[in-house]
Amino acid sequence: MSARSDIAPSTLSVELDEGGIYVEYHDGRRVFYNGVPQKVEGTLRTKPGKHVQVLVTDESGTEGVLLYINDRKTADEILEDSGVGRVVLEPGETSEVFPGVEVELDGYAVEVTADPDVARGRVFVFEEDDMGERSYELFAADGDDE
Repeated sequence: MSARSDIAPSTLSVELDEGGIYVEYHDGRRVFYNGVPQKVEGTLRTKPGKHVQVLVTDESGTEGVLLYINDRKTADEILEDSGVGRVVLEPGETSEVFPGVEVELDGYAVEVTADPDVARGRVFVFEEDDMGERSYELFAADGDDE
């Protein structure tokens, strides 16, 4: 398998639906992330070995940018044509992938920390494999104990 590089994402059309989230790629494909995202405050730790994607939308949820985290299968040209970005991290490495959104590779697990106020929109994380998919929406940890 050839090495993969970081790819900058482009703005994509997004539609928030009561059953999930639609994202339209630049190449005309439209994908559906099924299910209402589970709300997570602060940091989300995904299960090791999952395909992880981060979507940051504008406040209205009509457009956003999508990043694959440590995807080593998709060719650079396919991502560039689709408008999807990619970041490749080494174990222990952290990257601010968008303002207010930080991703860290902890072994084979990905940790995503987000502050949607800084990101100026909504932050979604999708984790999937051949067995299924899960979706999350991240909120800023406010530090208040209720």
